[in-house]
Amino acid sequence: MSLIRIGELARRAGVKIDTIRFYERQGILPEVFRRQSGYREYPPETVAVVQFIKRAQGLGFRLREAAELAKLRAVPRSACSQAVRHARDKVAEIEQKMRELEAMRDALSELLAACAQRGGPACCPIIETLSGDAVAATPKRRRKGADA
Repeated sequence: MSLIRIGELARRAGVKIDTIRFYERQGILPEVFRRQSGYREYPPETVAVVQFIKRAQGLGFRLREAAELAKLRAVPRSACSQAVRHARDKVAEIEQKMRELEAMRDALSELLAACAQRGGPACCPIIETLSGDAVAATPKRRRKGADA
């Protein structure tokens, strides 16, 4: 088995060298062999791990979540139920974010409509709303697991 250096790993995986170093610092990738010169050397299968993590992130998984999914690759088929749970949780999170974004869009649309109706030199409804108590009426982001 021939080992590859960090630059080659980054090139094959389609990421920057700093990404590989960051993954190492975060414990996402295990520490690897270093030559006396200090060069890191990785097994070629590390390319697939990094690509897997980047694809998972592309679907909205956070780095830690993507790393957990990557670990499931080495587990027998029973890991599928865990992957399904992660995916369902992510879908629920995305749906919540979509509801929040729609509420923000609606609030801004109302403010834009108020601006269009106002006309003239009067103060801007957007500035008024953001400056006063009306801010309380704007949608607030809820943290995951917060009470409704």
